Amino acid sequence: MLKPVDSFVDLGLNRHIVHVLHDIGYKKPLPIQVQCIPYLLAGYDVLGMAHTGSGKTAAFILPLLHHIDCNNSFSQGLIITPTRELAIQIGKVCSNFSRYMKKINVVTVYGGQSYSIQLSALNKGPHIIVSTPGRLIDHLNRGTVDLSKLKTLVIDEADEMLRMGFIDDIERIIKHVPIKRQTALFSATLPMDIRHISYRFMHNPKEVYIRSNTNICADIRQNYWLVHGIDKREALMRFLETEDFDAAIVFVRTKYATLEISEMLEKFGHNSAALNGDMDQTVRYQTLDRLRHGRLDILIATDVAARGLDVHRISLVINYDIPINSDAYIHRIGRTGRAGRIGKSLLFVERREHRFLRNIERKINLNIPEVRYPTVKTLLACRLIKFTNKVEQQLNIDNNLDAYRSLLLQIKPKKDLTIENLAAVLLKIAQGKRPLVLPPDPITKNKLVCKMRINNNNHQNYYRVSNNRGIKNRTLSRMSDDNMNVYHISVGHNDGIKIRHIIRVLLNKIDNICYDKIGDIRLFSSHATIELAKGLYSSKILDRLSRACILNKPINIKLLGNVSSRNDMRYHGMFSKNTHVSDEITSC
Repeated sequence: MLKPVDSFVDLGLNRHIVHVLHDIGYKKPLPIQVQCIPYLLAGYDVLGMAHTGSGKTAAFILPLLHHIDCNNSFSQGLIITPTRELAIQIGKVCSNFSRYMKKINVVTVYGGQSYSIQLSALNKGPHIIVSTPGRLIDHLNRGTVDLSKLKTLVIDEADEMLRMGFIDDIERIIKHVPIKRQTALFSATLPMDIRHISYRFMHNPKEVYIRSNTNICADIRQNYWLVHGIDKREALMRFLETEDFDAAIVFVRTKYATLEISEMLEKFGHNSAALNGDMDQTVRYQTLDRLRHGRLDILIATDVAARGLDVHRISLVINYDIPINSDAYIHRIGRTGRAGRIGKSLLFVERREHRFLRNIERKINLNIPEVRYPTVKTLLACRLIKFTNKVEQQLNIDNNLDAYRSLLLQIKPKKDLTIENLAAVLLKIAQGKRPLVLPPDPITKNKLVCKMRINNNNHQNYYRVSNNRGIKNRTLSRMSDDNMNVYHISVGHNDGIKIRHIIRVLLNKIDNICYDKIGDIRLFSSHATIELAKGLYSSKILDRLSRACILNKPINIKLLGNVSSRNDMRYHGMFSKNTHVSDEITSC
């Protein structure tokens, strides 16, 4: 049983390290540090499980620095990380914590950086090497790194190493280090493969488990928003405008989405940039540097690209795409609210993703409250406040407005214009794509219940809208065939598509759509047909639908013509009859 400690002095760290911690503002050790540092200082191997933001980086760096002998210029400590960004970050932390330790040399080695730069640094005899697995193996094969006298090996984010396929590389690296060494392995979770590594390469490790449910979440205000009938991109824009934050990270699932959403935000005046694994290392480093120094406000990133990212400015995390599991969720929101800082997180949840939300709540032992979609009134209030602040700021900067007053008199449009109308026109122009006058929010309709029937004669899935009010399962009247157009989409039953997927796309992509605007939907093996009211036909709507995907498959919607002119052809006769029906009666 470890005795309780109230300060870093009680842990037994040397005076140089304690001095740095005092200057930085580290007062009381966090639980992971209280438990790990004494074991590591005593020379034990340590197997630690702690989620991101728990303070584990300092837990292994501080004792590592304590054991470094600066008089011997050989590699004494090695820290292996899964990503370049995390390696760079840990290298900076090492250099910061060791700034009062004379002659200590810390070198960061990662893919994407010039070999000449790394060789020059390695030739100076680094005491500590921070590296990604791939580049370290390259140097070992070249003979430019010598680990024969290594004293301490640290493997950080071991579970992520496993997920990214680096475990074989880790085993190859371990073969180059002495058998008699100290090993510290840290992971957010401890799958069996990680345990097997600990059994093979660690000597009676001390196991430390930090149950961080309250530790991770206490300083983060978590909410979720239920996606229903509103385009997620438009919702993201509105939340970003109405939330108060210094810097934000928006997590998405794919690399393409980082570029698409970043481009959309930039068009509407947001200072944003993408971060994904396909980007050049120099560009990635410059992007993170802009974020740290306030030249960038919103980062659109994938999980891997943002792994281990620690930027003090980040006060908001938006999960645009729901994470694959609860551990990934904890890693994401851990980018904010780190080590005592206050943060906010917002999770976008589609109706079919409710079970993921419940799994997350069980994992963190917390009921995440739902937030409402920001109304037009809220949005306009935020825009007006921001515009007023800009006006006040300009008045404080420049009081010499006489020249501009004289210019006002020179503005002579064809129509008579009062100074009030002129000010209103200039106000409208100044706001650009963020006007201060918007149409009211649409009145929310009763939820649609989409009943699906099986038409065995035609070998197709058939749909017609029903209402959830009045007589149960009552079929509603719809527009006549003369007022309906039929569309073809290039996804069908063989693609795993169901009727509810098509309905969800229509609700998300077409504003203010009512049940009587949707006709029959027929699902075939390789395609589907949709009937929509003629009033919905426009190039803008078709453009939005043409870019839509169902289960990551583009729908490629095309107009076939008027419903009445094609009734005699019967949709099932226009295409292949080789279909298979397996859907049960379902509701959206």
